[in-house]
Amino acid sequence: MSLDQISTMLAATNWSIAEKKKTIYEESAFKQIRNALMKSYRHESLEGLTLVDAIQRLGIEYYFEGEIKAILDQQYLKLHVGAERSAALNETALRFRLLRQEGYCVSADMFVKFKNENGTFRAELSEDIQGLMSLFEASELRVEAEDILAEAYEYSRQVLDVATWNPHQSLASVIGHTLKHPHHKSLAKFTAENFLSDFYNRKSMKKELTQLSEKDFYMIRAIYKEELHQILSWWEDLGLFKKMNFARNRPVKWYMWPVAMLPDPSMSDVRTEIIKTGALIYIIDDLFDNFGTLDDLVVFTEAVNRWDFNMVRHLPECMRVCFKTLYDITAEIGQHISARNGFNPTDTIRKMWANLCNAYLVEARWLNSGYMPSTEVYLKNGMVTSGVPIVLAHLYFLLGEDGADCKVDISNDSLSIVNNVAIILRLWNDLGGAKDENEDSNDWSFLDSYLNEHKGSSVDSAREHVQQMISDTWTRLNEDYISPNPFSIPYKKICLNLARIVPLMYIYDDNHNLPMLERHMKTLLSLD
Repeated sequence: MSLDQISTMLAATNWSIAEKKKTIYEESAFKQIRNALMKSYRHESLEGLTLVDAIQRLGIEYYFEGEIKAILDQQYLKLHVGAERSAALNETALRFRLLRQEGYCVSADMFVKFKNENGTFRAELSEDIQGLMSLFEASELRVEAEDILAEAYEYSRQVLDVATWNPHQSLASVIGHTLKHPHHKSLAKFTAENFLSDFYNRKSMKKELTQLSEKDFYMIRAIYKEELHQILSWWEDLGLFKKMNFARNRPVKWYMWPVAMLPDPSMSDVRTEIIKTGALIYIIDDLFDNFGTLDDLVVFTEAVNRWDFNMVRHLPECMRVCFKTLYDITAEIGQHISARNGFNPTDTIRKMWANLCNAYLVEARWLNSGYMPSTEVYLKNGMVTSGVPIVLAHLYFLLGEDGADCKVDISNDSLSIVNNVAIILRLWNDLGGAKDENEDSNDWSFLDSYLNEHKGSSVDSAREHVQQMISDTWTRLNEDYISPNPFSIPYKKICLNLARIVPLMYIYDDNHNLPMLERHMKTLLSLD
């Protein structure tokens, strides 16, 4: 059966996602890859690590979770018996990265053996391009005060950058892609095509991996098309954009947030729920930025804090409609979570919406009075207005994280992993320069506050400062990810995925378009 026939079949049937995944399990390519994983486990070979890396880079790891865990458990045990002491750079770095990115506690001290007596990385490593690419990828998982990985990052990046300019370097394009899109900060589904072209020249199982990846892609695209149809029908029936013509109306673009955060096909139900939260964030943001007077916004915010519909009865119609929609959707999501997981988090969700509107109101008052906040004050408020806390709170409940063994006050504004993702989004948003369609450009940004604090600084130097802040925040986010805390690894991966999609949402070209995002939308959603 051809891939086009598979795509048509999957899109046309009413099969459940489990039934669609079953078609993958019956594929010869799946069976051969699974057998190769089991063989590498029995022989404890490097090939197993290489194959796990390829599977994860193609974003198809949900088919092999048991096999991958068995291999990584085995590799983790090998570290404790010193089996990696004689391993070359590529193997050492690959093992370190695969283990750390799955939450295993591994020390960067394993890279000390690659230094000379002067404490610098050995000169001969500059000839090991594959090893340096693996070292660079591993260094992206560094945490604060992890000096050896910080040094590894600078060393590998500098050597690899020079190599990209070498006309005799056969891996120049692969190196360039590695530097631009390190795996840890990228979304596998969005970079799989590039990886496949690189993979052809370097690894085994390329035919089987290509076949499985392509068939998974067609299955995923069929699922996405079904979800998007549901979402567009919901959005049309809601009719909110008809009452609020000053607000953004981009449901297809908004859908890319849950696509990025929740790549597993089985998360369809969560994707179609969380986009409702995302759409409301965009709409309420525009209500504050583009429509409401300060007096009306004060009343609207107070109504959200009290959750009292009577308070908005004298506001303009679009504000009443917006509040009613927020009221109804919050109740609907609360009931959905209650039916799914046995508890109703509506009170917490209401509190989170109040926090968001309170922060929007702070910004509105700044603009109304002409007050320019300090960078510290701006960023503290900006973490809330990013929308990240309320999105991750909804996902926390939708995923059933609030079970008997995992009690977290998700509305707490001191949750480090949430705050660090929020900082990354807020800074990228402000760094983007261009604005989304219909979005007013009168908001303050972090750059404005920075330039106000640092008189005489150039815009370029301010942007460099923000880029460094984003990089530093990633190291803290890495620590949140690998450090013990009440959150599950799947939830923490969602947090990382949210941080990963952010640049695609805010890197505009000179025409105020998002070419990278638009390309992925066309490919993943089969848009014309």
